[in-house]
Amino acid sequence: MHLNNKNRNSSLISAEEESDFISQAKAGNQQAFRKLYESHVDALFAFMSQFSDNREQVREWTQRSFIKAFDKLDSFKAASRFKSWLYTIALNEMRMDMRNNIDFEEFEPQKFGDNHDPDTEVPNNWTETKDAIKELDPDKKIVFLLHIAEEYSHREIGSMLQISEGTSRVILHRAKKKLRQILEL
Repeated sequence: MHLNNKNRNSSLISAEEESDFISQAKAGNQQAFRKLYESHVDALFAFMSQFSDNREQVREWTQRSFIKAFDKLDSFKAASRFKSWLYTIALNEMRMDMRNNIDFEEFEPQKFGDNHDPDTEVPNNWTETKDAIKELDPDKKIVFLLHIAEEYSHREIGSMLQISEGTSRVILHRAKKKLRQILEL
């Protein structure tokens, strides 16, 4: 597992290689699934780390996500991106824990992407911003992070969360509005 080795970058594979690995893994090739795992584990762990300071909880979500992806690989549709499908599984694992009232630490952002939206400009005081994001309800936090930090489109977010594109836009708007209120911008 790469999670303990901070100096190792995720294996980068082309879309064509990924498609080949998916086909091979669907046919039962465990080495092909291992390649998929190696190419996505670090990014998935980093993404899920934005929702919890508890590294063990994040490892658990990440591990369960890959187990579920392996078990349900036959249901993966080539029309969507594997990463989006995997993130959907991970978010569902996290939501399941939330529904079951399993406690976990709040959001600890690792990064914000290069998606510079003037409506989401954050003040220089990162601690204040982190505290404000902690106050968002889980659905707003998820949509906000998927759009701003991970740079997913509203269409992709809608597909991942099984909501409409319009609902994703509304949730993001409400998240931004709530952050501005909290930060008094």
